[in-house]
Amino acid sequence: MNLSTLKPAKGSRKNRKRVGRGPGSGLGKTAGAGSKGQLQGAGYSRKYSYEGGQMPLVRRIPKRGFTNIFRTVYAEVNLERLATLKGAEAGPAEMAAARMIDSASDRVKILGRGEIERALTVKAHKFSASAKAKIEKAGGRAVVIEVRP
Repeated sequence: MNLSTLKPAKGSRKNRKRVGRGPGSGLGKTAGAGSKGQLQGAGYSRKYSYEGGQMPLVRRIPKRGFTNIFRTVYAEVNLERLATLKGAEAGPAEMAAARMIDSASDRVKILGRGEIERALTVKAHKFSASAKAKIEKAGGRAVVIEVRP
């Protein structure tokens, strides 16, 4: 075998397409781009809301209300789910381990749906009145976790 006799595989090389060389070539005038001006460039895409100069729908429809960026979001856990926990204490770490909340750093509010049979010390940032009453009725404690601003 000789390096000077090496050739590319048959069909792997082909001549580039010569565009914009007159009407007889089949690719004259717009050279396969389809349009003139702004539309012919590679990678062109119109703005999603553009409607040809007409006032876009997203601007014609009125806006209502607002989003309060200072609101506090609580992960809500009902008593019926707390009753499934093992151990005598239930705090954010235990709830996160049992996948009741996303993270142990989440703020937690305990809600009163369901019943709790045993004495359980529940630590959370907020309690509904019915949840607190049911926990204390079962002999447990509802401990509020204080958060510093």
